[in-house]
Amino acid sequence: MEVFNNNRVYPFMQKRIPFMGLSAFLFIASLVLIFTKGLNFGIDFTGGTLIQVQYEQKAPIGNVRTILAKTEKFQKANVTKFGSDNEIVIRIPTSSTSIQKDIGDELRETLLSTGKFEIRRVDMVGPKVGDALQEKGLMALSLALLVILVYVSLRFEWRFAIASVLALVHDITITVGFIVFFNIDVNLDILAALLTLLGYSINDTIIVFDRIREGLTNSKENELSKVIDESVSNTLSRTTLTSLTTFFVILTLFLFGGEIIYGFSFALLVGIIIGTYSSIFIASPLLMQFGFNISDYRNKEAQKEKDKKEKERMRAQFEQGTV
Repeated sequence: MEVFNNNRVYPFMQKRIPFMGLSAFLFIASLVLIFTKGLNFGIDFTGGTLIQVQYEQKAPIGNVRTILAKTEKFQKANVTKFGSDNEIVIRIPTSSTSIQKDIGDELRETLLSTGKFEIRRVDMVGPKVGDALQEKGLMALSLALLVILVYVSLRFEWRFAIASVLALVHDITITVGFIVFFNIDVNLDILAALLTLLGYSINDTIIVFDRIREGLTNSKENELSKVIDESVSNTLSRTTLTSLTTFFVILTLFLFGGEIIYGFSFALLVGIIIGTYSSIFIASPLLMQFGFNISDYRNKEAQKEKDKKEKERMRAQFEQGTV
């Protein structure tokens, strides 16, 4: 199915400066947000207790906060609405160490006067476990980037590898910037979304790079910008269809999936848009910024093909006993 005419070449590289400027602005703004406002880590990474409460009527958040503030064990609790008006989440920065009484039962007794409610979920994570999860999460992202760098270096030329990893860093940083801006809790769901985004974005970039590599060998153009325009234009229908189908699935999860997967779907929603955009307007133009020389590349490929044929000729002579 063709969304765009494959025979038409769109001048993407002529527009690269404005788009790279936009990316630079979003990237720097995201870094400023991350280092000034900071990430709002959930209990998965900080430790503590999360309790989800559902009322039969509208949740009396103000009354709940007042009662908890007067109770020593729940003084530092943070109460927020959770999706609908009759559900709330209570976050307590410490996890219960008592095995004699369940913290859910204690909360039920404390909030008895606030109305009829049901405790739907109690999650507890110790501080040491939270620190370990935070460290392993950062390690997982770093190792994923390293493995991608090695893989693309082996499959393509080193400039392709650096461009793809920089595009991934661009995608992840801007996505995290949006997460910070909208004050979304960073937990294991967000980490899973970021790792999923790495896989999605690098797949999209590799498809574009694969077509660029073919164009470097087969195209009659001698300017890198024109070869990139041809290659990106040829993959534009595929990129658009893949991105749109994925986008609508994630949008459905975002709109109807509920509060539980809100952070996960939000991160993927932003990441898919940024990842698709970066494959065209960031990763490809970076090849030009790195001084990729199309003549040198074609000479190297021609020499490789010549060496390959020479080895095949020598092997054939050896097998025939003429060497």
